[in-house]
Amino acid sequence: MTAYFVATYRITNPEGYDPYVPAVIPTLMAHGCEVIVADHGSVPMEGDPPEVTIVLKFASKAAATAWYESPEYQAIKHLRTDNSEGTAVLVDPLVVPESAQ
Repeated sequence: MTAYFVATYRITNPEGYDPYVPAVIPTLMAHGCEVIVADHGSVPMEGDPPEVTIVLKFASKAAATAWYESPEYQAIKHLRTDNSEGTAVLVDPLVVPESAQ
């Protein structure tokens, strides 16, 4: 079943973060990821969300975990985590019950 990696964060050190995006793209493509959302100017609708929202689509939770734990991603992850504050989760898509259709 498809799975989504969702991250929201504030960049705390733009200079340290800058190399992250060009470095992460090849790791995502190597794992069959589809980038659904990559917004560095998210518009708050409720609360005080951070400005960066990322939604990545993987074939499964196993595929997402394989990317996240890969040596290639682990080697660059610090570019994001050392230079931002936020959260990341791995989630399943919504499955609408037949009774609601």
